[in-house]
Amino acid sequence: MQKELHPESYRTVIFRDINANVSWLGKSCAKTRDTDTFEDGKEYPLIKLEISSESHPFFTGKMQYVDTAGRIDKFNKKFGKSRFAKKIEEAEAEAEATTSEEA
Repeated sequence: MQKELHPESYRTVIFRDINANVSWLGKSCAKTRDTDTFEDGKEYPLIKLEISSESHPFFTGKMQYVDTAGRIDKFNKKFGKSRFAKKIEEAEAEAEATTSEEA
């Protein structure tokens, strides 16, 4: 193996789905600042997840809209609408105008 290529700290961590408030132990080398105590009384590094199989609509069967921190709005403010989206809106407006003229 090459030295300094592989992470050194592959360890047991707590994964917590913050939407479903469910925690489980797993292995990871991801860096984290938070720690928490698990059910066994030991303290482990904590990795917070926004979505997992416990809260994802595909696995739960519940359709819910999850938009933490307004990601879509932030994206639209930062980049605006794409040229493709603008062309679609223009085509829809033209189609609407021609149908209203015909009526």
